[in-house]
Amino acid sequence: MLNFLFRRLLSTIPVLLVVAVLVFLMLRLTPGDPAAVLAGDAASTEQIAQIRATLGLDRSVPEQFAIWFGHMLTGDLGQSYYYKMPVTTLIAQRLEPTLSLALITIVIAVVVAVPLGVMAAWRFGGLLDRTLMGFSVLGFSIPVFVLAYLLIWLFSLKLGWLPVQGYKRLSEGLGPWLYQLLLPAVTLSVIYIALIARVTRASVLDTLGEDYIRTARAKGLPEAKVLMRHALANAAVPIITVIGIGIALLIGGVVVTESVYAIPGLGRLTVDAVLARDFPTIQGVILFFSVVYVMINLLVDLSYVFFDPRIRY
Repeated sequence: MLNFLFRRLLSTIPVLLVVAVLVFLMLRLTPGDPAAVLAGDAASTEQIAQIRATLGLDRSVPEQFAIWFGHMLTGDLGQSYYYKMPVTTLIAQRLEPTLSLALITIVIAVVVAVPLGVMAAWRFGGLLDRTLMGFSVLGFSIPVFVLAYLLIWLFSLKLGWLPVQGYKRLSEGLGPWLYQLLLPAVTLSVIYIALIARVTRASVLDTLGEDYIRTARAKGLPEAKVLMRHALANAAVPIITVIGIGIALLIGGVVVTESVYAIPGLGRLTVDAVLARDFPTIQGVILFFSVVYVMINLLVDLSYVFFDPRIRY
């Protein structure tokens, strides 16, 4: 186990290195000049050139990368062009809203999707099964921002039950924090409920045809115990895998959802940084998301041992 963990951690180094190089090069090769954005429309050519020199953008791309990469190795992700503060400080300030939204989204998705998937497999071909399959197609088809505006219209503007936008920090109280995040989390969870429920249904359906399920039923075990203790437990590995993938996919969904609901998290920070051509912030946030993605995949791989003792590393 320790050997596997060490090898997996070691393998993340080239992955993160490739991500760092690609992000750095893509930002430098895309049209647009951060100095011109910071200087404004009325700035002269001399003023823009002075800003470029101050930011170090007048140097060659390899030289810029060497300086940025050297600082990154010490934990310094650079200074934000737009916010005039360290990128690490920016990420720390915006981390709580994003983590909060992701946590509530995953909890809602798992709590709703896993029982739905199990019941759909149990009632294979029935009304619940067909309804779930239809919901899965619908959940994958509707873009997040379209669903967000529909839910805002219904629950905020029409019924007045939930706030339209904004975020309350956890330090202000659990109730306001949850009340403010409920609508964004429900919006973001729809696609993951569809994904997890569909995979749960397929995995449980496979296990329900196994001999040990027939043996458990022949022993007279209650159907709920057969489904949960035998069918779901043996179908856990693919379900855990798709939950891990769903957490990683939240990165893209968070960017859109935070923009629609005006949540000051990492997704909103990414959008603002892209519009401002804030290279250090974009690089820092993408690198942070890459590390999170790699760590989640590692934790998912390690969790297989606990859900299926037959797996050994």
